[in-house]
Formats: sequence, structure tokens, C-alpha cells
Amino acid sequence: MIPRSFIQDLLARVDIVDVIERYLPLKKGGINYFACCPFHGEKTPSFSISPSKQFYHCFGCGVHGNAIGFLMEYSGLSFVEAVRDLAQQVGMEVPQEQADPSQTQRTGEHEALLAAMDKATQFYRDQLKASPQAIAYLKRRGLTGEVAARFGIGFAPAGWQALEAVFPNYQDKTLLDAGLVIVNEQGRRYDRFRERIMFPIQDRRGRVIAFGGRVLDSGEPKYLNSPETPLFEKGRELYGIRQAMQSIRDDGFALAVEGYMDVVALAQFGICNAVATLGTATTPHHIQSLLRYADRLVFCFDGDKAGRKAARRALENSLEALRDDATLAFLFLPEEHDPDSFVRAHGPDALRTSARNAMPLATFLMNELTADCDLDTAEGRARLVHEAGPLVNRVAAPLLKLQLIKAVAEAGGLNQSEVEQAWGIPAARSSSGRSGPDRRPSRAPRPSRGNRRAPTTPAATLLRLVLQHPAWIARIPVDLVPHDEPQGQALAALCDAVSIGELETGGGLAQVVEQFRDMPHYAVLAASAAELVGADYDEAVIEKMFEDTLDSLATRNIEHEILSLTAREREHKLDSAERRRLAELIAEKHRSRSPGK
Repeated sequence: MIPRSFIQDLLARVDIVDVIERYLPLKKGGINYFACCPFHGEKTPSFSISPSKQFYHCFGCGVHGNAIGFLMEYSGLSFVEAVRDLAQQVGMEVPQEQADPSQTQRTGEHEALLAAMDKATQFYRDQLKASPQAIAYLKRRGLTGEVAARFGIGFAPAGWQALEAVFPNYQDKTLLDAGLVIVNEQGRRYDRFRERIMFPIQDRRGRVIAFGGRVLDSGEPKYLNSPETPLFEKGRELYGIRQAMQSIRDDGFALAVEGYMDVVALAQFGICNAVATLGTATTPHHIQSLLRYADRLVFCFDGDKAGRKAARRALENSLEALRDDATLAFLFLPEEHDPDSFVRAHGPDALRTSARNAMPLATFLMNELTADCDLDTAEGRARLVHEAGPLVNRVAAPLLKLQLIKAVAEAGGLNQSEVEQAWGIPAARSSSGRSGPDRRPSRAPRPSRGNRRAPTTPAATLLRLVLQHPAWIARIPVDLVPHDEPQGQALAALCDAVSIGELETGGGLAQVVEQFRDMPHYAVLAASAAELVGADYDEAVIEKMFEDTLDSLATRNIEHEILSLTAREREHKLDSAERRRLAELIAEKHRSRSPGK
């Protein structure tokens, strides 16, 4: 537990420009600094850092945060690790508060699991050096010692309890919880991995959380993965993500392949942006994770029947994760090749070219839908529309979904409104009230992840104003704050925190927002703060803007109360006190509109 006051002092000491400049080349532009965003591929810098706000914001993909948030996002650090990193930079020692005993126990158990995985990793690496058979296998696969070391590849020897050499307490519960050992029906323990090439699976922070083991020659199963543990959830992790993160950013796309050896072999040939799923189909979480680093994801599959089947599963599992500002594509290799053999036969440039020309998701989806439908017959066209509905309706990207609806309608010999009606999609109406294929939808700005401005309401304006001048939070009458929108709720949270002394307003915007990390209003506060990175309010008029906004909220409250009392008056339910209140409100409303007010 790190004291909140220390985090505030730390943010006051560090300079976000210095922090980010350790990782990115920055260029001064006006009062801010700019760089190409490290979190999505771009050629024109849209990543802005404000020294005065100590906040960053990308106008392309919408990511934003303070110095702590940058280290967490860029380097994959935990909150505590990011705080320690920053503290070390400025020569501060991180203090600790007394934590909840149960939390301390859970943390201790988690650390014990990680320590066990590290010890096992080193053991397997040492065993590889001592195994001519395993070394010969890797050499036959064309791997150099440098690449093997980069991925921490090792070897699990043949013994049933070989790990006992580094874990003298072989009965330790930690070994079982980490998935390193198995207990049979007779209660006997033995090593899970034996006579296998070992691939450590790392999380984004570089911590070993699981293993994948491959048999040397023949044997079943060919690949054996760690079971799910407190450290490891297959549907959320990707092999090679730690090594690939920077290359994905640099290359502008991620390459998703099927196996550990594919990832390692491609890295051997300089293709370092490849990752693999871990014995499970691609999940929406995998896709969302990869799209944090680039706006293009290429799935690479073998061209055989099994590869096409795996591609179809990846397609179906990706629909809810699609975005209109991101591209998913499918690369099918020749039937006799996997990525490893293809790059050895044709070279890395051939694979890069194939990846650039990969089949877009929409094309692959339409090909799959029409493959078994005879579009020359009414029955075949009806079958297409029938089978397409459940899939297209799952597409989360609204503009792509619209394009697919149009494509299915054209292929099925129908118009858009007829397909939408068949799928139960409510018909949208134009300004003239008409609907149908001749309706032209109005143009919308290209959406981007997390980059939607808050609505321009008095509450949203007031929130941005007090984030620029946190001391003004104390000047807001709490009864004026609206609770019917997220910005108003965030304002109320700021006011409450100030009133009970839990929020220090002497610091800047970054410190105020940080105090709400992991709390319900953090996302709204951070998004409002991000809007200030590139749009400062003029200090010459900001005071009047603040007062005018408070007046606007007061007027709004008066109008709402008048409407409520008037509605009750129509039902003859006002008593004398309420009638006096209504008259006072109407008079107050007229005074607020009078000249000079």
C-alpha cells in the first residue's frame, strides 16, 4: 500500500516530458511537445504532451494519462512498479502503509508463484545447455543461441521429479498452484513437463506466468501447456507479446500465428511482430489487447483445411471486438507451408508482402458465407441472407456492419431495408421520414478508440474549468451540480472529496485525476483532462466563463423546479407554500434574464 500523499508528491516532482522522452523522440510545438503515438501506427505526430498539465493525449487513438499511466501503458508495468520506477528517477524512496492482512497474504502467494516460475525457467534453461539432444533439435529447426536466449527457451529432462533438484520442498503447495507438478490418483507428485523443449510464456511485464512444452520428436500431445492458474488465463495471454510489443508499434501491425515455433522462427528472420495464442482459439480479449499497439491485425494460418477452420473460429470470435478505425485481415499460406517453413523457403520480405496484401475480414466473411450458397438460385440467395444475419448482427463496428449489410443485400438480390427487416434491425429514418436503400446516411467523423469528446453541457464545461483550476472546486455550490450525466456525477465526486478533506487541490490537473484512479469517475475525469491538453482556456476570460457556467446551472435548476411544480399545479396538488415557491422561482427566472444580470 503506497500512501496517497506520496503519489501526489511524486507527481509534483517528476516532469512528464522527461519521462516520455526516455522512450520517444519529442518535438516542441507551441506550448506542448509532440511525437508519433507509440500506441497505434501513424506517420504524422498526434501524440501531445502538456508540460503545464503534466498530461498526455493522443488525438489519433484517444489514449491519455499522466506519467504513471504512461509507464503502465507503454512498459506494461503495474501501478506499483510504475511508481517505483518514477521514484527512482527522482531519488525518492517509496514508503509503505500497513496493508490489509488478507491482501498481504494474497500478494505474498502471488509473489511466491512468480518466484517459482522464475526458478523453474532458469532450471529448464540450464538443462538445455546440458542436453545435446535438445540442442541438436533446435539447430535442426534453424534456431540460433541468440534467439533461444531471447525467448528463454529451455528443456525439461526425462526424470519424473527433476524439479526436486531446485525445489527441495517438492511437496510445496506453490508448485501445484503454479502448474509445475501434477498429483495422480494415488497422491504421488511428478513433474508436468518431461522431455520437452520449454517455451516460457511471459506477460506484458516480462514475468513468466506459464510454460508451453514441445516433444522433441514424436509423441502426444505434441504441445503441452500449463493449466490455468492464478497467474495464467489462456484466453487473455499471448505467446511472445513481451518481445513483440515494440515491433508491433514500429511495423504498424501485429501478426497472429498458431504456434510457439512460428513466433520464434519468424523472429530468427527479423519478423519480430508475431505472437501466438496458447492452445485456444483467438478471443475478443486477444484482439483488443493487440489493437492497443497497432490498428492492424493480420491472422496468419496454414492453407490446409485445419488452417481454414482455425481462421473461421478467429473470424467469429473477433466480431464483437471490431472497430471502425482498425483493420483485421487473414493471410493463408500455401497448403504445404506454415509460417516457419514459408519464411525459410521464400524469405522474410515475401511474408511481409503477403501480410500487406492479406484478405480483409469483410472479404473473408463474405467468401465464407457465399461458399456453400448457390447465388444463381432463389433458395441459395435466401440461405445466404439467413446465415449471414447472426454473424453480421454481432459486428461491433457500426460502419463496417453497415457495409456488410449492404454487401449481403446485394449478393442476396435484396435491398438494404429488406435485409434489415429480415434480421429484425429497426429501420433508420432520414429527415424526411423515409427509409430504404435510397436513403443517404449523414457523414460521421471517423471514430477512434477512446477519443470521443464529452458533450458540451454546462456540467462538462465546468468540469474542464475546475480541472484547469482545481482550487475552484470549493466554490461550486453542491446543489447546483446535475446528477443526470457522467460529467455532473464526476463534479459531485470532486466536491464531496474536497468537502471531507480527501482531495488536495493545491497541485495540478494530473494530481487531481490521479487521486481517483481505480474509482468510478476516473475515466470521465481523465477524458476531460485529456481535452485540455490541446485546448487551454484563455486565462483572461476563464473567470467569467466559470461564473457564467454556474449561472447557467442555477437557471437550469430553476427551470426544472418550475416545470415540476407547474405539472403538479395542473393536477391541483400545490399547497400554499408550494405556490409561493413557484412564484419566487418565476420571479428569480425573470431577474436572471434581465439586462445586466
